[in-house]
Amino acid sequence: MTDHPIVDPTGHTPAPAPPGPGLGIFDKELLDRCISCGFCLPACPTYALTGEETSSPRGRITLMRALEAGDLAPDDPTLAEESSFCLGCRACETVCPAGVEYGQLLEQWRDHQWSGPNRPWIARALMALVSRPGLLRLQGLMRRHARGTAKATPSTATPAESVPAQSTPPATAGPDPAETPADDSSGQLSAGQQVSLMLGCVERGLHPGVSRAAQQLCPEITVPTRQGCCGALHAHNGDSKTGAELARTLGEQLPGTILTTAGGCAAHLAHHLGRDRVRELSEYLDAKGHQTVGQVTVNGRRARAALQDSCHLRNGLGVTRPPRELIAAVADYVELPSAGKCCGAAGTYAMLRPEDSKKVLEPKLDEAEEADVDYVVTVNPGCLRQVQQGLRSRRSRAKAIHLAEFLALAARSAPEVPPSGNPAQR
Repeated sequence: MTDHPIVDPTGHTPAPAPPGPGLGIFDKELLDRCISCGFCLPACPTYALTGEETSSPRGRITLMRALEAGDLAPDDPTLAEESSFCLGCRACETVCPAGVEYGQLLEQWRDHQWSGPNRPWIARALMALVSRPGLLRLQGLMRRHARGTAKATPSTATPAESVPAQSTPPATAGPDPAETPADDSSGQLSAGQQVSLMLGCVERGLHPGVSRAAQQLCPEITVPTRQGCCGALHAHNGDSKTGAELARTLGEQLPGTILTTAGGCAAHLAHHLGRDRVRELSEYLDAKGHQTVGQVTVNGRRARAALQDSCHLRNGLGVTRPPRELIAAVADYVELPSAGKCCGAAGTYAMLRPEDSKKVLEPKLDEAEEADVDYVVTVNPGCLRQVQQGLRSRRSRAKAIHLAEFLALAARSAPEVPPSGNPAQR
């Protein structure tokens, strides 16, 4: 053993953890878990942009330790910059050999750094808006999101009570399993349990067609009218306490399994309500053995479609396979090199740091155009808006679309099934 500080091959000397309890800003056990190995550096989008140690997960944890120990003043400009510059994508967690829960540390950091008037005004405004369920319901009613309780019919739906625990999707010309990360999700669903669709804050106002498409794909779901925000917006913008309270409240408002079309919301709710209560749309369809129908075509040919992963769905919940296989069932799937990397939306990030957000997005747009895809499919409303705006600004022929709407688009192309048992009858 040696008392000398460990220096890694890059020359980085990690700041020692505070010898005592510190200032209490961070969970000491989480902070101490980082061994400063540097595996996180290549996975970090902001480190890729700058090459600066302080803009990496390891560098930011060094800053956190200095703040906790009192070696850096809370108003230090580097602390303010790096707590804001981080995308919070959690890609570092997937490669960390020590199991550092960086997402939790970032929330604790922003709880301290962005308290009171220090919180960006855009974030404050959005948090105030989504904290008012009445306003959320009003914008949804005006934009015609999915409503009420749908009635499942034997010809169009698999009742929730007959959902199998595991299912094998039909063979399709899809991505090579060897090149697609394995999912950590169990795929288990409780037999006979009610499934409630979470409408979401952003989708109700900006993308109401997503919930309508989800209702079309899953006629067995219910859509409770009185539901608020899940709290993810608060948790990522310096108010994790309210974020947790909103998640628990929503868990009480939505009975049974909570089905969400937003990968970020899924990860936040799963953290606070338990993994067994929450399902993102693609994993729900996969687990219930959903049979896709129809295909998406462009100019008479099968469409070429790529996926933009949701960071928190991929890095937080490990869901990667289901959306790819669902896309491949109705179109020619194209895996973009950076499909699993952040698009730069990152919740409020695109509004708080638009220039940095654009720098993260640009390579993805290049890839989509080089691959000559017709659609970039997303599984999160923030990603949808980010990619949609980027493609439009380039006047690209490729279109951004949510997975729910993409599958519904395919279903509309399928031949109509006659109501009688005789296929020849109309």
